[in-house]
Amino acid sequence: MTTTTATTTPTRRFGRARAESGPRARFADLLPYLREHRGVLGVVIGISVLGALASLAQPLLLQQVVQHVQHDQPLGGLIAIIAVVVAFAAITNGIQHYLLQRTGTSVVLSARQRLIRHLLRLPVADFDRRRTGDLVSRIGTDTTLLYAVLTQGLVDAAGGLITFIGALIGMLVFDPLLLGITVLIILFAILVVGGLARRIRTASRQQQDAVGRLTAEVERSIGAVRTIRASGATERETEAVVGVARDAWTAGLRVATASAPVVPVASLTLNLAFLVVIGVGGYQVAAGATTIANLSAFLFFLFLLVMPLGQAFGAASSVASALGALGRITEVLDLPSETATDPADAALTGPANAAGAPAAPAIEFDHVSFAYGAEDGSTIDVLHDVSFAVPRGTRTALVGPSGAGKSTMLSLLERFYDVDAGTVRLGGVDIRRLPREVLRSQFGYVEQDAPALAGTIRENLVLAAPLATEDDCLAALDAVNLRAAVLKHPQGLDAPVGEEGVLLSGGERQRLAIARALLADAPVLLLDESTSNLDGRNEQLLRESLQTASVGRTVVVIAHRLSTVVDADQIVVVDAGRTVARGRHEELVESSPLYRELAASQLLV
Repeated sequence: MTTTTATTTPTRRFGRARAESGPRARFADLLPYLREHRGVLGVVIGISVLGALASLAQPLLLQQVVQHVQHDQPLGGLIAIIAVVVAFAAITNGIQHYLLQRTGTSVVLSARQRLIRHLLRLPVADFDRRRTGDLVSRIGTDTTLLYAVLTQGLVDAAGGLITFIGALIGMLVFDPLLLGITVLIILFAILVVGGLARRIRTASRQQQDAVGRLTAEVERSIGAVRTIRASGATERETEAVVGVARDAWTAGLRVATASAPVVPVASLTLNLAFLVVIGVGGYQVAAGATTIANLSAFLFFLFLLVMPLGQAFGAASSVASALGALGRITEVLDLPSETATDPADAALTGPANAAGAPAAPAIEFDHVSFAYGAEDGSTIDVLHDVSFAVPRGTRTALVGPSGAGKSTMLSLLERFYDVDAGTVRLGGVDIRRLPREVLRSQFGYVEQDAPALAGTIRENLVLAAPLATEDDCLAALDAVNLRAAVLKHPQGLDAPVGEEGVLLSGGERQRLAIARALLADAPVLLLDESTSNLDGRNEQLLRESLQTASVGRTVVVIAHRLSTVVDADQIVVVDAGRTVARGRHEELVESSPLYRELAASQLLV
């Protein structure tokens, strides 16, 4: 077990995961996503305005139809005009609908691209503190809600506004009294929906948080399905995940409860407005204060007034939900990326074995101390005043009990974390002066758990060397005694490795990871327990290959099996975050009680 995992992983303890709170998004936060598509949105708004004008012409044409009927005038030309206007309105509505659907999908893509690019550049410490499934949920579920902003009425509001204003003017011309009554009814509806929108936004944020926790629980359980089955914990884990699903359902009910009144309010407004207008208007017709033609036109204008109002109510609901999700997206985007503080220029101009002062060691830890930040804000001390140097072109082994801090040292070299005190140097240069991309290009790094990415053997090999040829890949596999096993598969280098390399044995995953590091041809090799899953024969073959590959390179290796490093140029003994001894195997057997104890337990003394 690595020090990092043992000391800092703030993942789920058995029981319910803690809900996260985050910033609330504002409508202004949506504008950057819309601004990217302003050209298409401008066309949509233009089409929407033309459709609105066509709609506003229809009540006036209806008035003319009623007057022609009352005066027994021919309707042929008027009917043709109405047909053209109605057809034009229908066509513009269809074009507008397509463009909105297309733009809504593009907005979701833009949001996902932005989030993915930022997410994959976050500091490693942020991934330690956050659950993978919840982060995945923000990319998938949360961004989808932005689609509703466009497709459910936000841009429709532009044409709807023209229709609304035009209808108000038409109603004012035909009957100011009926307009005044209608406006009072509408104002009441607007106040109610405005209050509901705030509740919907809060409930939506809570629902998206719950969905994020559910995604995290499912991802966790599927990832450990073998362990769960072998532990007889299938039923308990199922109930735990189902419980989180119920929490998400409850949160969804709160959204439904908050948004449900929107439709009745809109319906009540429409029905009440029509009933009042028909009642009062009918009385006015009977009293001779207005004509049937004017009342018919007024009712048509009322319909045009209420239709965009319903769209606005729907837009208020969808925007409120989107803002809840956008708050979760913005929370991640506001986190500083790993490279945010990188220097602009690289101080390292060549390989670590040749850079910096000629006499400088390849790697140097100078009074380094480091502590991990825990989820509750406390710190966990890991390294204390660590100092040692790795001469160029040599092999240094880090040995000591589990949890001593050995893997953390490699993490500091890779700048997954930065030191709290002291300095880590590469080729005599403080690594904090180096852009991370430049720094990491100097290392071939093999982690303890030797992860394999879902995909093929080839895709895993060329991860750090995308220009490598097939011959290069086969040579790297040869070096780790894996070529024959790969070529036995009908697909060869294109054979799948399965999710997290499940189709490979532990030893094959480890050798594949080492081959990947060798293929990168970096001047420094960092190997964390690189032979822990190998049998004796493959271990010996790999040791011989590494000795060949180490020529001209600097190697730092973490080992629990001391037999693999007894011939190292230097062995650094680490205990409780401190370096307690340094030297060769024979020297340490004599001078270091801890090393002598470790060696004796492995029958090396």
